[in-house]
Amino acid sequence: MSFVNAMRERYTTKVYNPNKKISDKDINDLQEVLRLSPSSINSQPWQFTFVRDQELKEKLSAVSLSNSQKVIDCDTVVVFSRVDNLDLLESQLQDEVSTGAANYYREFIKIKNDEEIKIWLSKQVYLSLGVFLSACANMGIDATPMEGIYPVGYDKVLENEDYSTLVAVAIGYRDESDTNQPDKMPKSRIDADKVLVSL
Repeated sequence: MSFVNAMRERYTTKVYNPNKKISDKDINDLQEVLRLSPSSINSQPWQFTFVRDQELKEKLSAVSLSNSQKVIDCDTVVVFSRVDNLDLLESQLQDEVSTGAANYYREFIKIKNDEEIKIWLSKQVYLSLGVFLSACANMGIDATPMEGIYPVGYDKVLENEDYSTLVAVAIGYRDESDTNQPDKMPKSRIDADKVLVSL
């Protein structure tokens, strides 16, 4: 399937088949996709937690608001977290990326207040989210991005200290009863001539 067709077929899955599992190989490939995701100045200010353990998913479901059942039934919940410890981030930039990137951070980013810095860092995590959803579509894996969760609750369950949850994604395979799939609920998008500009 072409990438364009994969994007036409992807949708936000509402109902998962709890009996159909993602292969370990596909999970490993998705982890590598996230590791390779782009970020400004190669900052990589993130952590990606793959939760497959059912007991842990049950705990996350309790702080997932209207997404509770998806968290229980999906194969894996992937939690996207932003580094919250700015000292850790600066150390990582110094040790893991280029000198130019570390200098850029100190000169142009570090001068901002903590809230502004964390907004900038969050944007980098959302870049990886877009890459991840596209990869899932290309691999034929269904996905549900979920901001409708209680991030502080996720951090408590996952015992996050230096990172803060931003968004989670349920992944797995759709249940045939899901009425949100494209052949039952046609995809709704704004016409191309209203959103695409060629100059």
